[in-house]
Amino acid sequence: MDPVEIHEAGVLLRPWRPTDAEAVFEACQDPEIQRWTNVPRPYLREHAEGFVTTHTEQAWASGTSAPLGVFEPTTGELLGSSGLVSLESRARTAEIGFWTAPGARAKGVATRAARGVARWAFEVLGLRRLVWRAEVGNHASRVVAVRLGVQMEGLQRRGIARADGTWTDGWAGSLLRGELREAADPLDLNGQLIIERAGTFGGPQPQLSALTPAGAVIRLRRPVGRDLDAIVAACRDRESAAWTTVPDPYQRRDAEFFTFEHAPGRWARGEGITCAIVDADDAYCGSMELRFLADPTVADVGYLVAPWARGRGVASTALRELCRWAMESLALRRIEWRAYVGNDASRRVAEKAGFTIEGVARAGCTQRGRLHDAWVGSLLPGEV
Repeated sequence: MDPVEIHEAGVLLRPWRPTDAEAVFEACQDPEIQRWTNVPRPYLREHAEGFVTTHTEQAWASGTSAPLGVFEPTTGELLGSSGLVSLESRARTAEIGFWTAPGARAKGVATRAARGVARWAFEVLGLRRLVWRAEVGNHASRVVAVRLGVQMEGLQRRGIARADGTWTDGWAGSLLRGELREAADPLDLNGQLIIERAGTFGGPQPQLSALTPAGAVIRLRRPVGRDLDAIVAACRDRESAAWTTVPDPYQRRDAEFFTFEHAPGRWARGEGITCAIVDADDAYCGSMELRFLADPTVADVGYLVAPWARGRGVASTALRELCRWAMESLALRRIEWRAYVGNDASRRVAEKAGFTIEGVARAGCTQRGRLHDAWVGSLLPGEV
C-alpha cells in the first residue's frame, strides 16, 4: 500500500512526518483525546515521536493500517488525525478512526477528513466494508459516523479497550461500498435527532429544580452512592412493589445496579434520563425516568416516590419539570404516561403535571410476567 495524499473539502490528509511530533504531542495533551482514544496516559514526547516515525513507517510498509494527519492545506496547521486501522486486504475491510485537535473542533474537520478516507478506501483500495466503533458516550464520534452514513449495528458489551487496560461498552456500525453519504445528502429523522441531541447527551446529566405547591425545593439529579440506603428502603415498600416493576424482593445489589450502571448507562447511550428526586437537603425522595420509544420523537415516563415523601406534591412537581426540560432539550412531540388501572396515586400525579388521560390499553403493561390493563395519558408540546 503506497502512502497517499488526500484533498477533501478544504483539508489535507497525508502520512505523518517526523516534523509533526511536537504538534501531535501538544494535541494529545487534550483531555478529550485522552478520554475517548487509547493514546498513552500521560502522553509524552517520546510517544509522539514514535507515532510519527516508527509506527507510521511500519503501518504503511505492512499494509495493516493507514495513519494520516489532517492539516490545513495552506498553513500546515495540524487539525486532527484520521485513517484506517485493522486493515485486512483479503477480507477487504478496515476500521476507520479519527480525532480532532482542540482548536479545530466544531468546524466539520473530522467529518470531512473521514469522508476523504472512506472515499479513498472504497475507490482506490477497493475495500467493501468499513467499521466504525466508539466508546458508548462518545457522541461527537457518533455524530461524525451519522454524517458519513454509517449504519448502526448495535452495542458491543465490554467491547472497547481503554488505555488503562479496562474494557467498556462500545457502539458499532459499518459503512459499505455505495453508502458513503455526501455533505449535501439529506439525513433521515433519526440521524437528525442524534446530531441535535449530541450536545445534550455529550455533556453531564443536568440538575433540574422546581418548587412544590407548598414552596418546597425539589431537585432532579443523577443517582449517587449516598442514595443507596434510601433507594433500597423506598423500593422495599409494599406499595412500590405493587405498582412498579422493581425487583421483588429488592436487594442492595439492585440499587447498586440502578445507581452505577442503569442510570449512567441510559444517559451515556442517549436513550433518555434517569433521576433521583431529592429535597432541599439533598435527601432522596424518589426516582423518575424518561425513555425514548421506538419513535425517537416520543418518550414515556415512569416514577417511584418514597413513602416518606408522598402527599407533598413532590412527584407532580418533578414530573412537570422533567417534561418541561425534555420538551425543550430533546425535540419531543409527545410524552406518554402509563399506570396499571387502579393506581390512583400515579394518575393524580400525571394529571397534576398536565397529562391528558386518553383511555385504557388492555393488557398494556407487563409486571413480573403478568399482564395488566393500563391507563394511558399523554403530554404534548405547549402543555407543560
